Amino acid sequence: MKYIDKIITQTYEVKQSKFIAYFVPYSLYKTTLKELKLSHPKARHFVTAYRYLNEFNQIVESSSDDGEPKGTSGKPSLMVLQGVDIINSAVIIVRYFGGTKLGTGGLVRAYSDAVNLVINLSKLFEYKEEVVKKISFSYSNIRKIEYECLTCDVEIIHKEFDTKTVYELKASKSDMDEFLKKVDRISYIYLLP
Repeated sequence: MKYIDKIITQTYEVKQSKFIAYFVPYSLYKTTLKELKLSHPKARHFVTAYRYLNEFNQIVESSSDDGEPKGTSGKPSLMVLQGVDIINSAVIIVRYFGGTKLGTGGLVRAYSDAVNLVINLSKLFEYKEEVVKKISFSYSNIRKIEYECLTCDVEIIHKEFDTKTVYELKASKSDMDEFLKKVDRISYIYLLP
């Protein structure tokens, strides 16, 4: 599965109709849609499609034709996202009507092509399931732990200093497993619930 980390836009034109595709991280989807509706008041349609993982690691997906004939815009856009295995991302296509009707097949092709175009211009990242762990260790091992965090690509989310040092860490499952093996060899740590 792949995702995007910033907004990318590309314009596709067919018979004077403009299809402006915005490929956005899902976390920015709702605010971006609101901003686009304000900044494009003369646009005819705001077609959307998105896919994201919920808290149970299930894929949630949806699409909207926003007034286009049923099944000619939102669903084809979603199918492009599915075909490239996009996750935690959305696409918003702003359409300006050019005066010539494209027909059902023409709309399906135009929306699909606009989404493919913006995806092909984007830098996609491989999705890795992340886990969060808390560890406790003696203060004297801070440098070793932080060094291994850097080498294993483990992010330190939170630090607590009391009689023991407690770090809350986040990383992909494989990176976290590698980190825990390494630090277990160099210092005595406790894995907290």
